[in-house]
Amino acid sequence: MFARASRRIVALAVAALATAVTLAGATAASATTESAATTTSTPRITKVLVFIEENHSLSQMESSMPFVYGLAQQYAYATNYTAIRHPSLPNYLAIAGGSTFGVTDDNDPSAHRIRGNSVFDQARRAGRTAKVYADSAPSSCALTSSGLYAVRHNPWTYFVDHRPACRRYDVNASALGSDAAAGHLPTVGMVIPNLVHDAHDAPLAVADAWIRQQVQAVQAGPDWQSGHLAIVITADEDDHQQGNLVLTVVASKYQSQRVVTTALNHYSLTRFIDDVAGTRYLRKAATAHSMKSAFGVRTRPRP
Repeated sequence: MFARASRRIVALAVAALATAVTLAGATAASATTESAATTTSTPRITKVLVFIEENHSLSQMESSMPFVYGLAQQYAYATNYTAIRHPSLPNYLAIAGGSTFGVTDDNDPSAHRIRGNSVFDQARRAGRTAKVYADSAPSSCALTSSGLYAVRHNPWTYFVDHRPACRRYDVNASALGSDAAAGHLPTVGMVIPNLVHDAHDAPLAVADAWIRQQVQAVQAGPDWQSGHLAIVITADEDDHQQGNLVLTVVASKYQSQRVVTTALNHYSLTRFIDDVAGTRYLRKAATAHSMKSAFGVRTRPRP
């Protein structure tokens, strides 16, 4: 009698365990399906707009740019993102071309006639769109500095093989608001503030206020509202105070909040732009750490 009762208890326990395993498996499968559905329902990023500030470190931007740092905390930012070198121009070329091309100074395009594709030209050749919004530029694709416009901060002007496209699509930043409102932001866009609005010749608070005005206009437009636009904010370099560590923010309507500690640099940004455009990785972008992976961004399929 006792033996039969013991066997019955064991059988009941085994049955209960089997039921629990089945339920747990079903719950896990449901959670996995829900997670996958959430991931695949997030719109792919098909446009990127890059803002570049000047000569300030990660800690300086965190403490003195409340709007930008607020975006960082709301969306995502990197704490281990470095510029390539000093001075300014090589960093802008690195972002736009995946290389510094051996440039070590800030001289005008007449001194550095760079051949081959930039991210702008590459996007256009792939049937995408590209545009630079240069604050205070006296004309489209202006090849010399004028007033508050610094040509060394406008990298497309250095790529001579595609100068006609530069003359058409490297425009004054006053066009940004209307393009954003109409949903006509390009696949690959870059915003170049002038020497005051980029904090080169003014406090970071001035730059932060200008960025706020531009970003809020972009966020009111259909490209942002659709979830297909990513806004990136970074700095060309620091002021030799923090090992060239700069704050870099990635924001989109559905970007999950995260702090990225992966070692990234401007070539990683080149790679990210190529990911968004669906083009081949330019030069050193091919071996750079992926911002797409680090920030968990979905982009169009690669070729």
